Order: sequence, then structure tokens, then C-alpha cells
Amino acid sequence: MKWLVSLVGAVLVMVALRDLFHTLWHPTRHGGLSRHVMTTLWKLSQRLPLRRRAAGLAGPLAMVTVVAMWAGSVIVGWALIYWLHMPDAFSFAAGLKPAEHGGLVDALYISMVTVTTLGLGDIAPAVPWLRIVAPLEALVGFVLLTATVSWVLEIYPALTRRRALALRLSQLQRNDPSPMQLDSPVGAAILDSLSVDVARVSVDFLQYAESYYFHDGEDHTSLAATVRYAAELAERGSNTQHAEVRLAASVLTTALEDLASILDERFLHRGGSVHDIYRAYAEDHDKNRS
Repeated sequence: MKWLVSLVGAVLVMVALRDLFHTLWHPTRHGGLSRHVMTTLWKLSQRLPLRRRAAGLAGPLAMVTVVAMWAGSVIVGWALIYWLHMPDAFSFAAGLKPAEHGGLVDALYISMVTVTTLGLGDIAPAVPWLRIVAPLEALVGFVLLTATVSWVLEIYPALTRRRALALRLSQLQRNDPSPMQLDSPVGAAILDSLSVDVARVSVDFLQYAESYYFHDGEDHTSLAATVRYAAELAERGSNTQHAEVRLAASVLTTALEDLASILDERFLHRGGSVHDIYRAYAEDHDKNRS
């Protein structure tokens, strides 16, 4: 029975570590616990009365929830490993009675102290295998802290790139280039730079899928609200006489198709044309203007 409970604890720890690995270092479209948490909170925010305000909190709240889930799984998992081996497998500081410190609460205390690397020493493992396992938990706690900080530092630059592209598209739309301006080397340069930015955002959605669940706020910084203008520019550029503009428009069209494919496969699951996918993207982010 003791080893069965310990096995359950080990499985909890491995599930948390696997989810952390696939979220930060090996993202897959199949996702894991973190993806399900974020998707659930995002969908819930869409149903609340103050939809825009709730959507704005969905991403940050989901990240906090996921980190708490990772930490909780690790703490509870290691506590289960310790629990049924208490108090015999542990040594206690003077003044503590082992018979009074063999419960699940004490196991959770040991696990929390270890994973946070506090190492108070009032209750310490005494048998050889636990003296190996406990430092491993401290190592996992250090990895978890480092991974959380890295995750935050990686997500927000991805959001910045996406919002910068949205703002650039908004500025172009407000200064809509004429056919003559677009059919020139300057027009080719504009379309080429847009295709590079769209490709970067596509990579961000692949590598940092969690960034999708962050609401971009105002329309001029929301890619969901402005991306269809990029498709319009690409279509206009493909009908120009300048060969370089047509090539840049073709590359931009391909980049937008790739982005639409990523959005649909990983988040929307709607199908249809590129225009249909971008419309669904706008609706999902409450930017459902025509």
C-alpha cells in the first residue's frame, strides 16, 4: 500500500513535469493540462457579461492558474511519497514528537519546505532513498521557478510583436496607400516587411500558443481587428504592374495563409477559407467588424 501511494505521488509529479516541458520547451498542438486550463478560462470569459474586461484578464489569470497547478501537483505528489513513510523514515528536531507528526499535513509541510528550497531542517529524511528523493524535489522546485520566470519573459515579447504588427496595419489603413503608391518600390517594401512580421507572429503562435488567450484591447493594437486589411493589401498588390510588388504580394498572401492555418488548427477549428478563418478569429476576440 505504501508503494502504491508513493507511485501515485510520482505520477502526479511526472504529469506536472511533462506538462511544463510541453508548454515551454516542446509545444505541440495536442497541448496538455495547461492548454486545457487556458482554453477553459478563455471560453468562460466569452460568456461573462463584461466580456471584454473578462477577456483581458483571461490570459494573465490562466498563466497564474497553470503555474499554481504545476506547483500544487509537485507539492502534493511529493507529499504522497513522504506520507506513508512517516514518521519512521524521518528524523525530527529536539522538541518534536515523531508520533504527533506523521500525518498528511506534515507531509505537505515537508514537501512545501523542500520545493521552495527553504530547508528548515526540523523534519528531515533519514533513510537513504528519501535522502536522494528530497533534494530532487528541491531541484524540481528551482526548475519550476526558473521556468515560470522564463515563460513570462517569453510571452510578453511575443505579445509585443503581435500588437506592433496590428498597430502598423492600423496606421497603414488610416493612411490607405493609393494604387499608384502601392504600385512602386515603396509598395513592394511595405508588403515585404508585412510578410516578415506576419511570419514572426506565426512562429509566436506555434512556440507560445498561450499568447492567443491574451486580449489585445483596442482595435488599433488588435491583430484580430486588423489582419484582414493585410489580406486586402496583398490582393491589391497582386493586381499591380510592378513585378516586385506582385512578388511581395504573393509572399504576403502565403504568409497570411500560413497564419490562418495555424490559427484554425490550434485554436479555432472552424475550417473554411482564409477570410472565414480571420472572421472567426475576429469574433473569438470580440472584433467582429466586417
